[in-house]
Amino acid sequence: MTTARFPGPRNAPTVSNPLSLTRLDSAVARSAAGFGIAFLLQSVPVIMAQLGNLQRAWWLVVLLLLAALLFALVASVLGRAVRVAHGSVAVLYVVALLSWPAAVVEAARAPSSSFFLYFTLTIATITATIGFGPRLGILYTIVVPAIYAAIRVTPPGGSVPPLLAVLDSMYAIILGGLIAIIIVVLRRAARTVDTAQQTALLRYAHVVRQHAIEAERVQVDAIVHDSVLTTFLSAARAVTPESEALAAAMAGNAIGHLRDAVAAAPDVEGEVSAGVVAGRIADAATTMTGHIAVRVHEPGPASMPIPVAEAVYSAAVQAMVNSLQHAGSGAVRWVEVRGAGGDGILVEVGDRGAGFDLEDVPSERLGVRVSIIERLASVGGHAEIASQVGGGTTVTLRWPAESPGGRPS
Repeated sequence: MTTARFPGPRNAPTVSNPLSLTRLDSAVARSAAGFGIAFLLQSVPVIMAQLGNLQRAWWLVVLLLLAALLFALVASVLGRAVRVAHGSVAVLYVVALLSWPAAVVEAARAPSSSFFLYFTLTIATITATIGFGPRLGILYTIVVPAIYAAIRVTPPGGSVPPLLAVLDSMYAIILGGLIAIIIVVLRRAARTVDTAQQTALLRYAHVVRQHAIEAERVQVDAIVHDSVLTTFLSAARAVTPESEALAAAMAGNAIGHLRDAVAAAPDVEGEVSAGVVAGRIADAATTMTGHIAVRVHEPGPASMPIPVAEAVYSAAVQAMVNSLQHAGSGAVRWVEVRGAGGDGILVEVGDRGAGFDLEDVPSERLGVRVSIIERLASVGGHAEIASQVGGGTTVTLRWPAESPGGRPS
């Protein structure tokens, strides 16, 4: 079995992600968790004054609620399990609210002022909107404040006048509903901006590709005219060892010119999301003459320059074409696309076919060395080809390239 790895340049181009739905969701989630912790800590004096009339075992509920808010903040910063974390805050708040009357030791000592859970009621409704979605979040915003008002008029809740309990409940509903509506409107606006941006980038990428194809055609035509045809004529007229050696040298130079022309990446601006690249690769796989199983995992919010996107797409298509041509008609083939390290993309094209020995590939064969390996290396990525005669081939494409420590450079 042969394995070859071809890292690209260490200083790969870096890109910055524009404002998007992902960034908006992250900002809202972090803000909700952060404000929730701040409000809970701000009400510490009230909590200490009211805990004396509550069962000690119920204090654990307050600690769990604080831990859930901390978990939501950490998850929002890391961008992982955000909905689960915020949903847990909303659920724990309901548990605390419903168990509050049973935890009161003496109903006569129940505070007539606001119970400390009231200070985080709006935060709970926001976390419900993030964790459960807009519809369930709005339902939560209405039902939970109503439960708070119903408890407040009972003796364990302080026996407050019904009007005061209703006013507190309505205030929480209006404030929480307003914030939920703002979140929904901002998310729709961000989604519209994302869609418009992707459409513009796709159109721009199409124009750039057409321009690059035309420029490459002119360059290759010039190389073919100046190098390849001249080499053919010299080879045809070679009758002496000296002329044969000259023709061989000219052929090597012509191959070098063609390799440089194919590997050169156009210097253009603009970015394409990893999701768009994954979609293009999946579409290309479905149009191939042979069956190729496609598995596309969530590529994440990563984006890449247009030349990088074109190089990854072209290398993946070339790998699929090579598999169809050389792996055999009955081989099982697949292509898998997923995110790499949160800011990159990884494509795997494999088959369980004939396989080959990479060292036996002639240097003049440009399909593997130029169209896959050097094309990806020229934009800061790397290609890894693992193959065994009779055991199939797997081509792994990664951008950006990994450093020796195993992390993207």
